[in-house]
Amino acid sequence: MGKEKIIIDTDIGTEVDDAITLAYLLANPRADILGITTVTGEATQRAKLASVFCEVAGRDIPIYPGCEEPLLVPQIELYAPQQVILNKWKHRQEFPKNQAVSFLQQTIRENPGEITLVCIAPLTNIGLLFAMDPEIPSLLKRIVLMCGSPTYTRYDNTSETMSAMQNSDAIVLGSKGVLENNALIDPHATKLVYAPRMSEHVSFGLNVTSKLIMKPEEAEKIFHHPILLPVLDIAREWFKDEERVTFHDPLAAVALFHQDICEYQRGNINVETNSDMLAGFTYWRPDECGKHKIATKVDEKAFFKHLFEVFEEGDI
Repeated sequence: MGKEKIIIDTDIGTEVDDAITLAYLLANPRADILGITTVTGEATQRAKLASVFCEVAGRDIPIYPGCEEPLLVPQIELYAPQQVILNKWKHRQEFPKNQAVSFLQQTIRENPGEITLVCIAPLTNIGLLFAMDPEIPSLLKRIVLMCGSPTYTRYDNTSETMSAMQNSDAIVLGSKGVLENNALIDPHATKLVYAPRMSEHVSFGLNVTSKLIMKPEEAEKIFHHPILLPVLDIAREWFKDEERVTFHDPLAAVALFHQDICEYQRGNINVETNSDMLAGFTYWRPDECGKHKIATKVDEKAFFKHLFEVFEEGDI
């Protein structure tokens, strides 16, 4: 079975699940990672965190810090609090400046119909890319997103303080499952990303990802592979304020290789941008001919099995 050519767009440094996703893809022999772009506040510090995992994996993967500010609204994801682990891990210090979107454009154009965009962050980089070059969506193999709350349900009863973000009523709505962080932080970019029809447009929202939960004691027992050790350091920082980690982002990556862990429905997602309170709200309408596909159910046991089996196949 051939490898998947992947570019990862991430806000690693805010929650734990971006780091888990990156570790999974680096450890997965079927993933050919062509590059990593970072987004939101302190994008360069986030790039440094991504480089920690590449260093541990012994991989020289291009990393580009991207947009730090949303298109039209104030930034609420201002900081990358998990950068505190950088003093413990070897990482790169220098990165190309102001080249993330051009890197995405060039790489996708050089590999037409071959690249999967794995987007596990607010969509500013990708929204700008689609606006700058409207042909790009048609040149992708697929886009896979952890984004939205298309059925308005959250199962983990989150107590997340989101200490990396500026307090707002939107964050409160996010904790209830009405809004989802990646969609609400830059709602106008989110709307741009959901606008075009493309070969495959798949979203994993809070309705499924919030079922995937791990407690601190479980993480301590299972995060032992070399590339999971920096994840464990990040998790220990996270657990100082939170009682669990929810595996939002990793579901998008694992389901790319194991589509049978989820059930899906086709339809259309429209993104609210007119209401200040509900900006980023994802309106879902089932339609067999719709542009989008969403996960509607997840097999939690199968997800965790496939997530961790890549770390059992030998050291990197």
